[in-house]
Amino acid sequence: MLIEAKDICFSYRKNRSILEHVDFTMDAGERVALVGPSGCGKSTLAQILAGYLKPESGTILFEGKPLPRKGYCPVQLIYQHPEKAVNPRWKLSRTLTEGWEPQEELLKWMGIEKEWLSRYPAELSGGELQRFCIARAMSPKTRCVIADEMTAMLDVITQAQIWDVMLKMAERRKLGLLVVTHRMELAERICTRVVRFEELVEENPANVL
Repeated sequence: MLIEAKDICFSYRKNRSILEHVDFTMDAGERVALVGPSGCGKSTLAQILAGYLKPESGTILFEGKPLPRKGYCPVQLIYQHPEKAVNPRWKLSRTLTEGWEPQEELLKWMGIEKEWLSRYPAELSGGELQRFCIARAMSPKTRCVIADEMTAMLDVITQAQIWDVMLKMAERRKLGLLVVTHRMELAERICTRVVRFEELVEENPANVL
């Protein structure tokens, strides 16, 4: 089992539960879609699975062990808004090499031009910056990618280009891929298994906002 979440509970404010006794599993190399409407709590669960948020109770295991608290995390989260994932004051070369040194082959495969690395995030388009964030997440130590509405803000052509690259990379690297989305047509086209968020919380209807 690649990821196993058991009995996860989380709330942002007192007496306002977002997740309550949620279980989720994902196998290595699997492409899973987590589908639900905006505000239902699926992004919160994604951040918990990636180690960005700590659940109030429950356990998250990666390959049978807790996620590492230090160093590079094998579960990488790619946000809907790439500008929120980078330091606007850093040139992209510094951001890219903060955790590891990517190979030129990866940058070429992702369509990243060398001149981009001398620029600041605001000097790239949304699609270019998202491709950059995907490349940054693809360390050799990465075993699972969580794409949280990764292309929702982009035009249709750019969406198709990014997903084509993402799927080829996931297959080539045998990565686990969790696609968080509100679009069922995207989920069914990209993933091998679709999980409706309401199915995870159906025994606790108060979970859904």
